[in-house]
Amino acid sequence: MSEVTRSLLQRWGASFRRGADFDSWGQLVEAIDEYQILARHLQKEAQAQHNNSEFTEEQKKTIGKIATCLELRSAALQSTQSQEEFKLEDLKKLEPILKNILTYNKEFPFDVQPVPLRRILAPGEEENLEFEEEDEEGGAGAGSPDSFPARVPGTLLPRLPSEPGMTLLTIRIEKIGLKDAGQCIDPYITVSVKDLNGIDLTPVQDTPVASRKEDTYVHFNVDIELQKHVEKLTKGAAIFFEFKHYKPKKRFTSTKCFAFMEMDEIKPGPIVIELYKKPTDFKRKKLQLLTKKPLYLHLHQTLHKE
Repeated sequence: MSEVTRSLLQRWGASFRRGADFDSWGQLVEAIDEYQILARHLQKEAQAQHNNSEFTEEQKKTIGKIATCLELRSAALQSTQSQEEFKLEDLKKLEPILKNILTYNKEFPFDVQPVPLRRILAPGEEENLEFEEEDEEGGAGAGSPDSFPARVPGTLLPRLPSEPGMTLLTIRIEKIGLKDAGQCIDPYITVSVKDLNGIDLTPVQDTPVASRKEDTYVHFNVDIELQKHVEKLTKGAAIFFEFKHYKPKKRFTSTKCFAFMEMDEIKPGPIVIELYKKPTDFKRKKLQLLTKKPLYLHLHQTLHKE
């Protein structure tokens, strides 16, 4: 075993134990986060195509199955049903398998399959997929992984060059208020600028995954640079913020809610804007508030003018 692989197995083992400890102590948010981080690392290794891996194809398959079990345990911790689908004592059976993955040659103790590559859906497609999954179990179409181009969260763009007499806008996404903030997995926000017909006026940007979750808030503290001078935006345009998170049960990234800011709201300083139910309505015709509770998207605007 190379030093690199030994170090990798040690990191995996430490992460597994941290997650299980949090789980046994009842610190569910921390457990879910740890399980999700480890599952992503395992999925990446299980699906890696590089030739310098010390793991055989069979071992990669086992690593992928352990990742699936971590996802299942995360889903069980978030379930409102009293009967857990995948118990902690079941998960603990996997620790020695992960530790001894290079020599493990027995049958995997649970009937699961490696988690496929995550899918990221366009607004509205998650409703179609959920409907089809219920009515056409195992069917193709919307549920096919090839149907959706994967987009890696974290595609922020730099500020445009300044022009005399023109204004650039920086929007700091501070936090979003949600009643179940702590249960959101890998949350991020997609930012777009649309005209009245829902057509993109600038490139779409994704924030990195949220920096932390606390009580009823998901914190981002990240700057978005608007990719058009404010004066060049068409009349009736709006800036949209779509909050997205990963659903382990359905294995795709879904839009949970959205918010938008219209042109007359562009002014320096803090602003809080209301949250609306999905699917994202870029034409702003059929808007439904997400909640009656005082929960909002918190932003701070900075205007730059030469």
